[in-house]
Amino acid sequence: MSSRRRRPIRLRTGITSVLVLLAIVVAGYATLTAEPSVPGPSRASSPTATSPAIAASAAPTAPTTPTATAPAATAGAAPQAAAAAHARDLLAALPVKGPAPATGYDRTGDFGSAWLDVDRNGCDTRNDVLARDLSDVVRSGPCRVLSGELVSPYTGATIDFVRGNTTSTAVQIDHVVALENVWRTGGQQLTQDERQALANDPENLFAVDQHSNAQKRSGDAATWLPANTAFRCMYVEHQVAIKTTYRLWVVPAEHDAIERVLARC
Repeated sequence: MSSRRRRPIRLRTGITSVLVLLAIVVAGYATLTAEPSVPGPSRASSPTATSPAIAASAAPTAPTTPTATAPAATAGAAPQAAAAAHARDLLAALPVKGPAPATGYDRTGDFGSAWLDVDRNGCDTRNDVLARDLSDVVRSGPCRVLSGELVSPYTGATIDFVRGNTTSTAVQIDHVVALENVWRTGGQQLTQDERQALANDPENLFAVDQHSNAQKRSGDAATWLPANTAFRCMYVEHQVAIKTTYRLWVVPAEHDAIERVLARC
């Protein structure tokens, strides 16, 4: 009878021992696998924790949106606005008066033959301008332009230029300030050398389509502007710059027309 009573006590003692042993094993395993404790100052001095470059590379990349491209457009508009503002200042300083008579105007006698080599680079002005304004240029020798492609700034149309007796005229060189206009707005007081320099000044010349050049003739901004409205700002800016450089004046209608164009630039 007493023997049967002691057996449950031993059984409970054995179970208790097993549970204690399991608790010790579990605690030991948790101690081995736990991340070691690092003091605050050491963690703060870690390069991974403090490097802005690493932190930035770990951040997710923001998707591109139309708003993100706006600063680039603004940056592109800034030089255009500055150029227009400068042109307005120059225009305000130009004399305004009526045109002189065209009496005595002689394109070759007053401005030299077309085209000279005033910059003495070995190439005449026409070939210089063709080489500057055309793309895919093919030359014969260092100067003579045989072919190329022009996007006329006055219309935006593309023209294939091929040198030849019947094809060369498809692309013409326009004087932004027409030479007769120069003559009638102060050019008569310039020296021969100054008039020749003006007639061959790259700032006063654009390669353009034949139709626009024929349509413009000697017109100023009051009587003719490029059909390509996006180019009008640059067109009148060049006119104002040339008239300023060569001490010319503008007639009242011309002044007002240029002012209207610049106001929209």
